[in-house]
Amino acid sequence: MNVLIVHAHPEPQSFTTAMKDLAVQELSNAGHQVEVSDLYTMNFNPVASAADFGSRKNPDYLVYALEQRINYENQTIASDIAAEIEKLVAADLVIFSFPLYWFSVPAILKGWIDRVLVSGLTYGGKRFYDQGGLKGKKALLSFTLGGREHMFGPDAIHGEIETMLRPVLRGTLYYVGMDVLPPFIGYHVPYISPEARQQILEDYKQYLQNLDQLQPLEFPTLDQFDDKLYPKKGEH
Repeated sequence: MNVLIVHAHPEPQSFTTAMKDLAVQELSNAGHQVEVSDLYTMNFNPVASAADFGSRKNPDYLVYALEQRINYENQTIASDIAAEIEKLVAADLVIFSFPLYWFSVPAILKGWIDRVLVSGLTYGGKRFYDQGGLKGKKALLSFTLGGREHMFGPDAIHGEIETMLRPVLRGTLYYVGMDVLPPFIGYHVPYISPEARQQILEDYKQYLQNLDQLQPLEFPTLDQFDDKLYPKKGEH
């Protein structure tokens, strides 16, 4: 496979970075081609703006998705976006590596999503969910957080982790057509022993070695809905 790791942590010595480095090593050793977009090292610009476009369909009013579509087609989109799109298109698997911030991804990673998952290429019209533009590719979240594992679940203090991450898992990755693998999570990382951290790395190693056995998360498909996207009778 061609693997793209989009890494978003400001500290090169962090445990999140150690997980990213492990993924590079394990996947490379398995014969995969691995490329890393280290967003902080790249000083990636997370702000979507008119500056992303070399030409404008409408210079008087910015409709960002429309300009994405036109500028991608005309190859006039900003060079940093174009470089990331090239990596994305080449990838069979995209791993998002980050620390959880406020039940979500860091701003720099959200900016990558906003700017790189361009309209026209990754979605548009009824090209979304199982018909999205990145259909056939796989994606997974590999992240760290401060909470303990028992804090997440149906009756737990923070609720279910999948519900917390729905905007990313469903509203982003599945929306553009990717098969979304179950996330790998390093729990309670700032507070655990070196031995416990090493165990997380060992668990991640096993996870990466068994990617082919992982079943993607299940989401609705467009054939369960009619032309106006109402649920078909009997579909749930």
